[in-house]
Amino acid sequence: MKKAMIRAVTLILLISLLTLPAFAAQVLVPVGRAVGLELEGEGLFVAEIDKALGKQAKKAGLQEGDLIVKVDGQKVADAQTLRDLVARCKGELIVTVLREGKEKNLTLIPEEAEGGKRLGIFVREGITGVGTVTYYDPGSGSFGALGHGVSDGRGTILPIRRGNVLEAQVAGVKKGRSGAPGQLIGAFEDRKILGDLERNTPCGVFGKAPNGWSGTPLPVAQEEEIHTGPATILSTVSDSQVQEYSVEILKLYPDESLNGRNLLLHVTDETLLETTGGIVQGMSGSPIIQDGKLVGAVTHVLVNDPTTGYGIFIENMLDAAA
Repeated sequence: MKKAMIRAVTLILLISLLTLPAFAAQVLVPVGRAVGLELEGEGLFVAEIDKALGKQAKKAGLQEGDLIVKVDGQKVADAQTLRDLVARCKGELIVTVLREGKEKNLTLIPEEAEGGKRLGIFVREGITGVGTVTYYDPGSGSFGALGHGVSDGRGTILPIRRGNVLEAQVAGVKKGRSGAPGQLIGAFEDRKILGDLERNTPCGVFGKAPNGWSGTPLPVAQEEEIHTGPATILSTVSDSQVQEYSVEILKLYPDESLNGRNLLLHVTDETLLETTGGIVQGMSGSPIIQDGKLVGAVTHVLVNDPTTGYGIFIENMLDAAA
């Protein structure tokens, strides 16, 4: 009987030890590096409609900001394909656009112009900008950035075909002031690709980076562990140097799960205030650290007060990445 009890206790202990990692806190590397983000959409953005040649396109209902996804039923992923289809057109074109998440079919008639037929529109094949990497998981090679999605200008999340993360340096800062948000000016001329973007969601962009970013892994904070009071953020506001800056978490909004506004924070660091005026475009994704844990990422700035902005809980980013 005694031996049986010992075996039972040993078995219970062994099961406890084997199942412990399932309850252990997840650890991730908070990054804070500014990078170039290059996203190719599932179509072509209508960037501008020419006042003269684009009159018919406007009359047909085409709008700036529309995403052209098909022409006469054929998928259109690059500008050359669109030009070829317009050139071969014998009369009308059925142009399918994505607007506010819904497809619309528009009938366009190309205009005859010098050099051939034209729709009278300017399109772009994707979006390129500067953002900040929030976290890196060395075990899986996965990362998350921005803390909010990349939209089409109307607030609709851009469906992406593929994307790249590029090595970048912060070449300058446009300082923020009331009524005029500032901006990090990034440079990534050599196009050194660090990883692939795989998902664009309301809670951030996510992908894989084989070599990733170095740093000290920190536990991921649960929502109930986050509180008002002092915290820090990691950001790159000069060259490629990540620095830690002090902030104050003012309020929590736990029910706002999809808009990147789970917490309100205020920049208290004098160095950051002197350099940028507070939170500027390009700092989205800067990891927020409190009590030695990764709690979230900076997402938005208040237009009338650049010292104050919003952040997303890290749990919501990780849920979106799953």
